[in-house]
Amino acid sequence: MTDPAVTTVDLDGYPIRVWTKGSGPKIGFFAGFGGLPRWVPFLDRLAEKRTVIVPSLPGFPGGDKAHTTIDSHLDWIVAMRSIFVEAGLEGAELVGSSLGGALAAEIAALWPQAVRRLVLIAPFGIYREDDPTESLFAQRPDDVPGLLCANPDIYTKLKEEPAGANSVEWALEQTRANEAAARFLWPLGDTRLARRLKLLTTPTLLLWGAEDRVIPKSYADYFAKLMKGPTEFRTIAGAGHLAELDKPDEVAKAVLDFVGRG
Repeated sequence: MTDPAVTTVDLDGYPIRVWTKGSGPKIGFFAGFGGLPRWVPFLDRLAEKRTVIVPSLPGFPGGDKAHTTIDSHLDWIVAMRSIFVEAGLEGAELVGSSLGGALAAEIAALWPQAVRRLVLIAPFGIYREDDPTESLFAQRPDDVPGLLCANPDIYTKLKEEPAGANSVEWALEQTRANEAAARFLWPLGDTRLARRLKLLTTPTLLLWGAEDRVIPKSYADYFAKLMKGPTEFRTIAGAGHLAELDKPDEVAKAVLDFVGRG
């Protein structure tokens, strides 16, 4: 297994890591809650058929302290649009998970020609009092892995400090990821995305882990009703909120089957 190529793009003076691996048409990935401190099997599966480009989100692992320059939701959209363009993803397929799904949907809605096909894995962005999501900011740290993944050991290992890492910096990086998530989603994960989904005409696949404990599967219906473009919905058995971590092969297959149609 080869490592991805690593480059950076600039965001307000901060270096944003960009991973690239594979060959073929480009497909981007915006990571979910907690970000990606290391490459994961799901991305390898995509790289078997596509050139996979994974820019970090500001403040998340690989995103330095760029979130400290972001003061509003509009700032988040503008920042991710800039990163998206600088990473070479204009006109490509795009996958967004969880928090990253909300940002991917914003780009597809506001720049209709930017995304050829869109996959949203249990995206944030909407909150309904009659069908509430689970607040990840109200949890004890030990409970978070079990909320994000059906197999909590997968998330625990993702965040596990690698041999030779700077222990202090590693811990700070993971803490910054939580701070960045709070800046974007606080308090209930409602980014008023519902107001802009009516602009989203890109063909979209909505994917949900059957065991998602964070965002109810009923939210897929809310998204589909608001979006104007063609939508499909699939559940992934045995997967939690971050379905791509629990079931990398199954999620990658669903993604590749969808984006390979046109």
